[in-house]
Amino acid sequence: MPFVDTSVGRVWYEERGNGAPIVLLHATLHDHHDYDRTAALLAAGHRTIAIDWPGHGGSDPADGVDATMLADVLVEVLDAIGVPRAVFIGNSVGGFAAARLAARQPDRVAGLVLVNTGGFIRPTVAVRFFCWLLGTPWRARLLFPLLVPAYMKARGGDDAAVAAAVRGRARTRAGARVAASLWRSFAQPTYDLRAAAIGVPTLLVWGRRDTVLPMSAARQALAAIDGAELRTFDTGHVVFASDPDGFVAAVAPFVATVGV
Repeated sequence: MPFVDTSVGRVWYEERGNGAPIVLLHATLHDHHDYDRTAALLAAGHRTIAIDWPGHGGSDPADGVDATMLADVLVEVLDAIGVPRAVFIGNSVGGFAAARLAARQPDRVAGLVLVNTGGFIRPTVAVRFFCWLLGTPWRARLLFPLLVPAYMKARGGDDAAVAAAVRGRARTRAGARVAASLWRSFAQPTYDLRAAAIGVPTLLVWGRRDTVLPMSAARQALAAIDGAELRTFDTGHVVFASDPDGFVAAVAPFVATVGV
């Protein structure tokens, strides 16, 4: 199995296809399987690399998983597998990690596709309260499984399987610890990228039915990233699992335009 040794343990990744690289980054308690159909479609003309975050999927368990840790690990993985520059598709905290890389090392990012991304929402009292509520493992274990159907809005098939897998992980002690640690980090100043200078081509893809990062979050991200474009879908949080064909049809022209 393909692993990379990092400062927080082994990180698992899956490669398909050949050509210019596209790196696929998933959300909290999700894994690379969210991208199975999308990766298969994109791999017809590209090298797709789907990463399991520390504490997720096939990667080693990890303590203190937070958003900035994931962003730092991303750089370690890219260096280890020899990817100096790529297009990044990031969902939720995966979008945060990709956007942070674009702000800090823009030469490594040919383009960003940010799917219901984190990192650009105002830290209001309500937002901080929600992060606090899910930031304790016992509450995350109780509440996160209830949250998954609300943000996924699964249609059946791929996205229903994704939702079931995430709910199962959230009910475990290990999954609840990871979820709680990440949610605590979402309230930290380091998670706020609204003032970051992101100058790479960016396509925002948003599921309009997401209850965690609704359209108001899309508008904040659009305002924060100069030149960004927005495409919306009648889905929940994980557009590419709910509508892989529509997602690839929207993303492929963008990827072809930015090149690597």
